Amino acid sequence: MKTNKVKRAIIMAAGKGERLHPITLTTPKPLVAVNGKRMIDTVIDSLHRNGLSEIYIVVGYLKEQFKQITDKYSGITIIDNPYYETCNNISSLYMAREYLEDAVILDGDQIVYNDEILSPEFELSGYNAVWTDEHTEEWLMSVQNGIVTGCSRTGGSHGWQLYSISRWNAEDGKRLRKHLEIEFEQKKNRQIYWDDIPMFCYPQEYRLGIREMRRDDIVEVDNISELVKLDSGYRMYL
Repeated sequence: MKTNKVKRAIIMAAGKGERLHPITLTTPKPLVAVNGKRMIDTVIDSLHRNGLSEIYIVVGYLKEQFKQITDKYSGITIIDNPYYETCNNISSLYMAREYLEDAVILDGDQIVYNDEILSPEFELSGYNAVWTDEHTEEWLMSVQNGIVTGCSRTGGSHGWQLYSISRWNAEDGKRLRKHLEIEFEQKKNRQIYWDDIPMFCYPQEYRLGIREMRRDDIVEVDNISELVKLDSGYRMYL
């Protein structure tokens, strides 16, 4: 099977992070520091250690604060999402659609602990995933012979939990751009996740694999309680 290689990264960072209020009333969630380091810095530093320096960050909420990132790092391009308040995250990827070929797409509000999960080489387009026997309410993929055969929005057990790190080869990147334009421009379908496109809108047009990883390779911080478990300095917000 052909080996592909990621050439660029798209970091999604436009959301309001409302489940981390009141912290995110004044700070975008990706810029929240955990144990002294901002979440998005763990993502960018890991990308750099994997040789990826062409990075696009899609911003919206409190976008001016991301100047801190362009001041610190070179090779960063900021993309403004003017739809972030009224549309779901399909709008963010739509704004970055010209950079989807040979790209890794990931969220800026997660903490990367293992650089290997962002390694640029891959065979099939698809998502990083963790096997779970226990019940989860996260999206859960079914996989046969290395190929994704289905996905449950409502979760389940005994499946591959989808994480917000995905790689797309040149062909699938072009396909994803076309489908984004159809859904966002023509159908005005703006309240879906961008991941709905390959998983539920056009699953027959993608042949996706998974990138296995361990649960402790990355942490997605969803609420104040999870943040406090990682950094007790935020206990005052409980």
